Amino acid sequence: MIYFCEMQQKIVLIGGPGTGKTSVLNELEKRGFYSMPEISREVTLKAQKEGIDQLFLAQPLLFSQLLLDGRIQQFIDAEKSKKELVFFDRGIPDVFAYMDYFKTTYPASFIEKSKQHRYDAVLLFSPWKEIYISDNERYESFEQAVEIDLFLKKSYQKLGYKIIEIPFGSIAERTNYILNLLNISL
Repeated sequence: MIYFCEMQQKIVLIGGPGTGKTSVLNELEKRGFYSMPEISREVTLKAQKEGIDQLFLAQPLLFSQLLLDGRIQQFIDAEKSKKELVFFDRGIPDVFAYMDYFKTTYPASFIEKSKQHRYDAVLLFSPWKEIYISDNERYESFEQAVEIDLFLKKSYQKLGYKIIEIPFGSIAERTNYILNLLNISL
């Protein structure tokens, strides 16, 4: 169980692609919780409309900078919302974790901004082969998703976060686990 002070609590859901984060986030929203959605699909789809099929592959630094800016804006928007609890589908450190995975050089500001904008809890969704699906915006193989998971863990640990692993289960079971963990009445 996690105990928080009376300030706004920012909870980030992390994990490689296709681990069920967004499904659980959608369930949390259905139950009335405030959340910030994953924005990488939005960035990818916008680039595709502009004629760039895979912006991350074509211009990885630009893609990552757009993600970083967008996730920082989400963090700021969450603070402005005055909601007591905010869930995030991926966090600011995910950006440099992916850059490390792809062995792409990036400015030190990526890590500095991750240090400046801190989450209160980091919930990890581990790779789960049974639910993994690739699609138009998720082009990684399951094996790549497993490797990305390792880079995500390393990045958050580098920043001093304690990572809490969410067990496999149905969407409702995983959601209930998180709410119990946060000591929130179901």
